[in-house]
Amino acid sequence: MALKLFLVGKLSMRFTCIFVLTLMAACQTKERPKDVLTKAQLSALLVDVYLAEVKLDAIAKPKDTTIKYFLPFEEKLLKRVGISDSVLKKTYAYYLDNPKELERVYDSVIDTLTLREQRAHLAPAQPKPQ
Repeated sequence: MALKLFLVGKLSMRFTCIFVLTLMAACQTKERPKDVLTKAQLSALLVDVYLAEVKLDAIAKPKDTTIKYFLPFEEKLLKRVGISDSVLKKTYAYYLDNPKELERVYDSVIDTLTLREQRAHLAPAQPKPQ
């Protein structure tokens, strides 16, 4: 639960802005274009981004340093999963126009992170190498 609250409280500025703008956007439904990520793809991407943010926050560096470390990670992540910057921008625009779908994406992200947290608490403690 603490991780869930921590993650939700520590959303990157980019994703927080998207979420807020989505809430303000008018609800309309249109078919998702082919070059826009599916809800499952966006959810998986956001989970990876939030987990990276948590790791960077654990370093306890100033915000500008954290951003310096995060940007290369974000580029590598997008390259690894085969998502171009233009697809990401189109995805953001699409989900801003479809806030109910974005809400489902965030529900999935929260469920995934909660499940991972529960599994982490259930897993036996790994001995630390000496």
